[in-house]
Amino acid sequence: MMQEWRDIKYQETFEGELRGLERRRASDPHCTIADIEGTLKHLYIMDGADWIGRGDVQDITMAATIAAYEHFVACWKAELAVT
Repeated sequence: MMQEWRDIKYQETFEGELRGLERRRASDPHCTIADIEGTLKHLYIMDGADWIGRGDVQDITMAATIAAYEHFVACWKAELAVT
């Protein structure tokens, strides 16, 4: 039961971030992989700057957000490799 809310929060965040990234790509013709990778770089920095501790919810949110960005970039690059 304790782990269940963490899994739900992670999945909700991951899926929400992916939807946002997909909307951004679809609606912004100037959005590039480099733009998304730049944001991902800043997410890594923010994650590494957690010296005091954000707490469980923020840790889960950060992990899911980073995973979504990594997944999105990997899928976009794979799509380009096929075409």
